Amino acid sequence: MTTQLEVLQTALATAFGERISVTVALGEITLVVKADDYLATMTTLRDDASLGFDQLIDLCGVDYSTYGDGAWGGLRFAVTSHLLSVKHNWRVRVRVFAPDDEMPLLASVIGVWRTANWYEREAFDMFGILFDGHNDLRRILTDYGFIGHPFRKDFPVSGYVEMRYDAEQKRVIYQPVTIEPRENVPRVIREENYGMK
Repeated sequence: MTTQLEVLQTALATAFGERISVTVALGEITLVVKADDYLATMTTLRDDASLGFDQLIDLCGVDYSTYGDGAWGGLRFAVTSHLLSVKHNWRVRVRVFAPDDEMPLLASVIGVWRTANWYEREAFDMFGILFDGHNDLRRILTDYGFIGHPFRKDFPVSGYVEMRYDAEQKRVIYQPVTIEPRENVPRVIREENYGMK
């Protein structure tokens, strides 16, 4: 008896042949697509009746720079999408790597799924991944003046600047991060009479 996963694998092999890499792990299928084929592949996944992936559930950026404790030798930035076919009741994960680590650029899939709009904006904001064809690529979670991309592995844990309200200027101001040294020894240990009255 053929399982639903095997039916999906057959449909993917028929639609794409050798153009994509298909892996199955933990009962899930992952397609790895080349950046040049990304938009065409996503369109086929939606339009091919045997596949019918009519919903983009999620799209997120990934920074592989420290993956495998630094043993990763591939490209640094990827976008991973999760698609759902309501008609066939199956899901697939699609991963595409940006070919340039210095300026990660991939095609936008807004023309395929309108829901990609905010997802792509989030990937741009958090990872600095650019999407060619996105008509409104601007920050969505951080402030417009924010410097850097906070989900990149090389982004400092404390950030670069902090903001606070200045009562004298009656506005929000930005200043370099100031971190007070913190005592890491619990009070129970550092205070001899802690809890005694």
